[in-house]
Parts: sequence; C-alpha cells; structure tokens
Amino acid sequence: MNTNLLVQQFLNGLAIGSVYAIFALGYTLIFSILRIINFAHGAIFTLGAYFTYALIGSKFGVNGLLHESSLPFGLPFPIAMLIGGIAAGGVGILLDYTTFRPLRKRNADSLLTLVASLGMAIAIVNFIQYLVGAEIYSYPSNSFSLVWESVFNQKLPPAINLGWQGFPLPIRTIQIVIFVVSMVLVVLLTYLINSTKIGKALQAVSEDAVTASLLGISTDRLIRLTFFLSGFLGGLAGTLVGLSVSINGPYFGIAFGLKGLAVIVLGGLGDIPGAVVGGFVIGIAEAVLPALMEMLLPANQYLSQGIQWNNYKDAIAFAILFVILLVRPQGLLGRTVVQKV
Repeated sequence: MNTNLLVQQFLNGLAIGSVYAIFALGYTLIFSILRIINFAHGAIFTLGAYFTYALIGSKFGVNGLLHESSLPFGLPFPIAMLIGGIAAGGVGILLDYTTFRPLRKRNADSLLTLVASLGMAIAIVNFIQYLVGAEIYSYPSNSFSLVWESVFNQKLPPAINLGWQGFPLPIRTIQIVIFVVSMVLVVLLTYLINSTKIGKALQAVSEDAVTASLLGISTDRLIRLTFFLSGFLGGLAGTLVGLSVSINGPYFGIAFGLKGLAVIVLGGLGDIPGAVVGGFVIGIAEAVLPALMEMLLPANQYLSQGIQWNNYKDAIAFAILFVILLVRPQGLLGRTVVQKV
C-alpha cells in the first residue's frame, strides 16, 4: 500500500475540507438565528468567485452581455478576494431585504421561505449566465505569487515538499494557501461569536429572538449582520475553490451548496464547531477513500472496464452522512433536543 499517496491525499483533503467548513459556516449562521436553510447560499458562493475574477482585471469570454469586457483596473488578488467577499456579503443583505424579511414579517411558514430561497438561487444563477455566459474561467496561475514576490522579493514555488528524504510529500502551494486562509477565517469567526459583544448578542438572538429584543438587542440589525457574514464566507469560499479548480460555470456553486448541507447536517444543525468538523470529515473522506479503494481494488480486477473510484467522490459525502445519521441522528456535535410536553 502506498502510504505516501494516502498521506498526500489526506493533506489535500484538509485543504478542501477547510473550504467546506467556511462555506458550511455561512449556512450554519443563518440556520442558528432564523432556523431556515438558505438555498441561495450556493449562488452567492458562485457570485463571490465571479466578483474576484472581475476585480483582478480578467476579461470575460465571448458569451453573455459582458462578453470580452473587463474592468479598467486590476487589483492584487488578496485585495480582490476580500472585496469580492464583501460584495457577496452585500448580496446576502439584499437577499434578506427582498426575500426573507418580507416573509419573516408575515410569519410565513419555513417551507415557503425554503422555496423562496431556492427560487432566488435559480434567479441568481441564470442572471450570472446572462451576464457572462456558461464558460469556464480560471484565475491566473500566479495570483498569489506576484504578491509574495513583491513582499518577500522571492518567487513562490508551485509545490512545497512537506516530507523528508525517502518520504516526499509534494503539496501544491495553492492548497496550503487555501488551508491557511480558511483556518484564519474560522478562528476570526469563532472569536467574533464567543468573545465579542456582537457574538454574545447573536447567541442571545439564536436562543430566543423575542426575549433578546425585549432586552434591548436590535434583532433586525443582527439578522442583517448574519446575512452579511454568511454571504462574505460564501463568497470567499467560492473564490478559494475557483482558485483551486477554476470557475466551472454559473452552476458550479450548486454542487457545493448540496455538499454544504451535508456538512452542517453531519456536524449538527446550527453548531459552528460541528460545521468545521463536518467540513474536514467530508473533505478528507473525499480525498482519501477513492485512493484507498483504488489500492484495495485495482482497476480491471473484478470488472472488465474497471472502476474509477475518483468519479464517485461526490457520492461519498452523502454516503457518510447516511451512515453517521443512522448511528447519531443529531450529528457529530449536535445536541439532542428535548421536547417539553
């Protein structure tokens, strides 16, 4: 068994799992406050990737209303990513004003809210396609290298060996960057929720919005903040995924949206640490299990055409979810809800 390959896949799983974590945190924040699932989160994920692509000065393709156009300036990638995330957060606030807030004022059923968010997701995705087409866009390969060279006056290698002589572990530098950025975001969000007045107020609204309002907490303002943070995290996650595997058209956030749902259910609905743990579990499983199966069941051993296990990695998230929920229905870190009669 190739231990070197498994360890390498494990490290790759940590990188993609960290992105799943920050993406799922956007779901978790809204669910913990409003007890609703925002299906438009995947569309905002896609918007964040396109915002960053435009802000670095890249040109769009030959299809769509904005065909062969670009901004007259180009920002350094980290700054463009941050502004793109802020713009995605602004879309999250706009989404609340146009969709969720009117339904909330009418005390609409949660099912209606879910359907409305699904409709907004479809509208956003089709609007993106109308503007820029369905082409695949890639960020420049030197997106972070130029910034690194300007700060440290040396080139950033395309891969870094995390192993040693006789046990090489070459990891793409961009995977390390993605992991570090994601972990910084997780730490900052954890600090905001657990160690600031805003975080304590968010926790109070999550526990009982009516009581929190009676105590002088502005629930509407905190709900707007929640939608901004959710959109911001979703937009950054979209950029990080696009940086790793390119922007695969307007619908590429839909698959990640479904996977984000699997992550928050796996970790425990409304549980922030659970979303982080669930993201890592899904990411590592997707990276390691296909490689492990190919080692244990080599191609053409049982079937004439063989089985390409990597093609089934998207099904792994939901298979793991199914198995774990059979054993622990409340999720890995979720708490059992006691109903008072």
